[in-house]
Amino acid sequence: MQLLLLLVAFLLPPGAGAGEIIGGQEAWPHSHPYMAYLLIRTERGVRTCGGFLVREDFVMTSARCWGSRIRVILGAHNIRRQERTQQSIVVLRAIRHPRFNEQNNLNDIMLLQLENRARQNQFVRPLDLPQSQARLCPGSLCTVAGWGLISQNRRTDTLQDVQLRVQRDQECSNLFGSYNGRRQICVGDPRGRKTTFLGDTGGPLVCSNVAHGIVSYGSRSATPPAVFTRIARFLPWINKTMSQFN
Repeated sequence: MQLLLLLVAFLLPPGAGAGEIIGGQEAWPHSHPYMAYLLIRTERGVRTCGGFLVREDFVMTSARCWGSRIRVILGAHNIRRQERTQQSIVVLRAIRHPRFNEQNNLNDIMLLQLENRARQNQFVRPLDLPQSQARLCPGSLCTVAGWGLISQNRRTDTLQDVQLRVQRDQECSNLFGSYNGRRQICVGDPRGRKTTFLGDTGGPLVCSNVAHGIVSYGSRSATPPAVFTRIARFLPWINKTMSQFN
């Protein structure tokens, strides 16, 4: 496992899905105990994504993080080290939303059922989901975390986080033709330099200790805002899917 993590850290080129927080800082170790680091096998090799634990046996991520085999690392801070806090669990089944559209990234959500249940402790703990389909107000301050690059050409092995504000839908509609405010959230002040980028894909948008969004996509130039999947819109599908595997 340690060798595989080292290979991922050294061999992935910039922008190859390694996860990137722009304008953030190193997170306090294990301050985001729900975070998951995904190692994904695809036809093109190994890539990585973010994700987050939502039940002892389920991780939520982006449908774009699909692969033939996925391993989840929980309880990590430095992904290059084999920390005693880490739990490595193989994914039993990856369940993409049935209406995920690879062309416009709508319905970009996936549930990963773990082969073994995660052991909950101070380093590994599920993140709450919204209780209703209430919308976040523009200006709401939220947190995003992820591993990987901290600029266009500088990488890091430790978890980074950044605080971002929810924007009006129009900000993303102006930039992304397929943006859908009912199913997506626009995040990141266009006047700032803080955003997610590329392979941060799959990580959570956490507002008041609740997961409201999933990193989906953004500008190729790493400038805000970015688009997140609106979790509340998919609560019926999420609950139905997880209830099938109690």
